[in-house]
Parts: sequence; C-alpha cells; structure tokens
Amino acid sequence: MMAQDRTFIAVVPARFGSSRLPGKPLLDIGGEPMVAHVWRRASASSASRVVVATDDDRIRDALTPLGAEVVMTRADHPSGTDRLAEVAELLALDDDAVLVNVQGDEPLIPPRLIDQVAMRLHDDAEASIATLAESIADVESLFNPNVVKVVRSLSGRALYFSRAPIPWDREAFAARPEWLETDAWLRHIGIYAYRAGFLAAYRDWTPSALERLEQLEQLRALHYGHVIQVALAAEPNPPGVDTPEDLERVRALLSANR
Repeated sequence: MMAQDRTFIAVVPARFGSSRLPGKPLLDIGGEPMVAHVWRRASASSASRVVVATDDDRIRDALTPLGAEVVMTRADHPSGTDRLAEVAELLALDDDAVLVNVQGDEPLIPPRLIDQVAMRLHDDAEASIATLAESIADVESLFNPNVVKVVRSLSGRALYFSRAPIPWDREAFAARPEWLETDAWLRHIGIYAYRAGFLAAYRDWTPSALERLEQLEQLRALHYGHVIQVALAAEPNPPGVDTPEDLERVRALLSANR
C-alpha cells in the first residue's frame, strides 16, 4: 500500500449466536434486520469497501438483496478480531491494508467515528491498532465493570485497559463527581481499526494472563508489544444492543427520527 493511500475497508462481523439475544443480527428494527442498519451506517462512511462477515446463511440471505457484500467465515472464532483476521486472509489483503471492525450490534454508530478511527491508524505508522474513547461523566459508570476504562500516554497511545476504575487516586478511596471534570477517566469505545498484517499474527498468539483476568482481548496486543492509538471520539457514540431493553430503546429512537 502506498504511504499516501488512506483508504480502508469496513468489516461488520455478524455472528448469529448470542446468549442474551439469539439471532441478534436479524432482529427487526423499523422493518429491517439490525445488521442492515449497521451496514448502511458503514456504507455512509468513507470506506472504500464494506464487507459483512458472517457464519450463517440466514444473515447472508437477508443482506444480499440489499446489495451488501457478504463473506462467509467459520463459526468457531473465539472473537470478532479472529473473524476479521479470516476476512483479511480471504480478501488477500496486503499487510498494510487497514480494516475497521464495526460491531454488528451498533445500529446507531455515527459514520464519522468509523472514518476517525481509520485515519487515526493511518496517522501513526508504528501503531497496529487504533480505537476511540470518551470522557466518563458519572461515578456509576466509573465503577461499572461493564464499562471498560483506558489510560493513554501524552501521544495518545494506550497504556492499559481495565474494567476497574483506573487511574486510582491513592489519597482517596471513593470517587467524587467533581473528579470527572478533569478528563482523567476515559471510557473505551469498542470500535477498532487494524492493519491486516497484525491480524494475521494475532491469531497465533496465546491469550495473556491479563487478557484472561480482565476478559479484554485488546490486552493481548499490549502484552505482545504492539501499539494501540486511542483518540477521543469526535462525537458521542450511542450505546449498542446487548439486551432486550437496548433493542426497544433503539427501535424507539429510530422511529422518532423518521
């Protein structure tokens, strides 16, 4: 890939199985399956190509009539990153090619954020991954283990990700709301840009002890010495769909905006 080439491919992993919402990608939102909304958002970005990666014929059959490019992948991938690695291999991409993982349960994701994370990776030749974060606005989120926190360096490179409230003030053992005004605490947003060469190597690495403890696969990249760039999101990223309540909320939001 030429140095001035800032193109990227958006990949939407869409696995049929889900413990909390079986068949989640095909759940109806405003007359279309959820994954179709994600595909449309990705298509509205600057991506040179948008690919849906799935393990299920039903998802392929729902998207093909819409004109979406669908790649069939194995069903036994342990993570979305592993699924992207297979896509990079199937598409025979150069090692420097940039892929953005757009989660299949993010029907409201702003296209601007897809562009932003891709450009962040293009702007740091030493980084293997780029991702986004935003300020944490409330103490409840700070202490919620389902809200992943990230600490980064002056240059924006990730130092660590955790489910714990990092950083921790050693002089005080309870968070105060006014602390959050310092922007010291950042919530990680789960959108990633990868270089294809990194994805090829990632599949062969043994998960690290930190990854297993935190249940955060991005810690594997840090463990093996790879650079992760973290940018502050250019605009708020609406929550995705993890529960039936989330689904109803998204349905209501999209209905109100029509």
